[in-house]
Amino acid sequence: MAKPKKCITPQDAEKLFTHWSKTRGETLRESLGEHDTCEFSLSISEIREYLDYVEDQSTKQGIANPGVRLYFGAYDASKSDKTTFFLAPTKGKSTNRSGDDDDDNNYDIDAWNFHEGGWPPTQYNP
Repeated sequence: MAKPKKCITPQDAEKLFTHWSKTRGETLRESLGEHDTCEFSLSISEIREYLDYVEDQSTKQGIANPGVRLYFGAYDASKSDKTTFFLAPTKGKSTNRSGDDDDDNNYDIDAWNFHEGGWPPTQYNP
């Protein structure tokens, strides 16, 4: 199998993580008074299960090329006050008002939330 076109090197990934940490991570730490989650570890089977679900449901809706969008979120204090993320299905390529290609969210299919971030957070340091 060929390497996907959008792969980046570990060094480039480290640069992205370091820049995020310096420009956003520190601000979050100062605002919250503690470190926040900055990474999540997922199994391929968990991701594949959700992607298969989105593909199946999209096919039933006549959507040929669905996608997913990753959103950041945060729990309220009753559960945890840490960052989380969720995946939201999209309907595939459409044209938005500006004429650019965009994926509209598909609110007829449930989003997917992974509840546990790494704690303490694992730094990306190859």
